[in-house]
Amino acid sequence: MTPAQDPFYIVKEEIQDSIDKLQSTFQQWESTPTNTGEYVHLTKELLTNCESIEWQVEELNKAISVALRDPAYYGLNETELGRRKNWTASAQNQVRTIRRSVEAEKGKGGFSNGSRQELLGSSQTGRSNKQYAMDNDDFITSESDRQMLLMKQQDDELDELSASVQRIGGVGLTIHDELIGQEKILDELSMEMETTSNRLDFVQKRVAMVMKKASAKGQILMIAFLIVLFIILFVLVFLT
Repeated sequence: MTPAQDPFYIVKEEIQDSIDKLQSTFQQWESTPTNTGEYVHLTKELLTNCESIEWQVEELNKAISVALRDPAYYGLNETELGRRKNWTASAQNQVRTIRRSVEAEKGKGGFSNGSRQELLGSSQTGRSNKQYAMDNDDFITSESDRQMLLMKQQDDELDELSASVQRIGGVGLTIHDELIGQEKILDELSMEMETTSNRLDFVQKRVAMVMKKASAKGQILMIAFLIVLFIILFVLVFLT
């Protein structure tokens, strides 16, 4: 099975795309001021995506563990299984590093809403009450527009994540159906081999009995007859 057909590489590509997007979001998060609504949104988004990717990698690890029990059955070798385990371990480390960084920064906390209002109040010292009210209205409107934009972006990202999960689920079902089909083929082949073996044993026993009773000339004729019979049985069993 080529990498393009192997379900592992299909799932791996999906997860790698998610990790690349996670790292891009993490870089944006690092450059965002901690006292903004965007920073809070990015923090939640990063933690949610980390949890989702960790779950996907864990499911992939379970599939690798199943293959480790009988690599030959799945057409794999130790080298290939080692490469797959190394990749999942690397993916887990990348996601775990980002999650720990976000959680550590979240534990420190940023500017509280009260502190931000206090800073805004200090910057407005000397303004009239009317001017301050107008500026405050503009700020609220701007924040509202930005929050609506962030919510829309979050909805788009959740839709994309949902589609990705559905694709992974479909790949899992395909793997399951393929394994069931291979198991049926092996069972049928095993039954055919057992039937053929029984037929050959029967022929061998008949040959031994005839060889004991026949003369030298009769034995030669019998051997020739049995060879022809064996060829006919071989054609019927393996070529039809």
